[in-house]
Amino acid sequence: MIFLTYMSDIAQGVKVMFENVINQPHGSLGLVFLIGVMFGGIIQYTRVDKFEKIAGFAMLKDTIVPKMLFLTVGLASIALYFLMDAGLAHAHIKPLNYQGLIIGGILFGIGMAILGKCPGTGPISIAEGRIDVLVASIGGLFGGLVFILFFDDFFKPLMGESYGKTTLFNFFQDKELTVLIFGLVVIAIALLIPKLELCDKEEDCS
Repeated sequence: MIFLTYMSDIAQGVKVMFENVINQPHGSLGLVFLIGVMFGGIIQYTRVDKFEKIAGFAMLKDTIVPKMLFLTVGLASIALYFLMDAGLAHAHIKPLNYQGLIIGGILFGIGMAILGKCPGTGPISIAEGRIDVLVASIGGLFGGLVFILFFDDFFKPLMGESYGKTTLFNFFQDKELTVLIFGLVVIAIALLIPKLELCDKEEDCS
């Protein structure tokens, strides 16, 4: 019964997500779909949905993932800020909980190293027929159920003190300059990281 209620809540959440997109003046389902197709195409082209890429990153033998991540964060930071400033996008900032972020980050990293996937590349791997990722995704749903059931008694105290919705703009006054410097520095890091590749069975790195 609890599981059925949980699945019903997920379905309701998906419905609300679609309704939010439809009702926003700066977006549409078609645009979101197009962005998703582009995202999937980029993931396929760079092959960062492969186990060897994620595991190689964890072993410091493959740098394609960090190079792509840093480049994406840098470009997206600059673009998103100016889109928000123009009223064409918005962000939902979450409260800052250092203790919860550290614990969650460690668990997230362990999961990525074992499975060789992240939430972004997982659905793409499922579409490729990866049963192991499908099983892991089902496990993630059960994990979400556990999180909901024991949030107040266990997980909320575990997250530690909340420092509010803190952003870089709380420390620096000039927003435009802060965004540009941060974005350009992160892009520079992406370009400076040496290119290392751990080949998988489906590609030729010779």
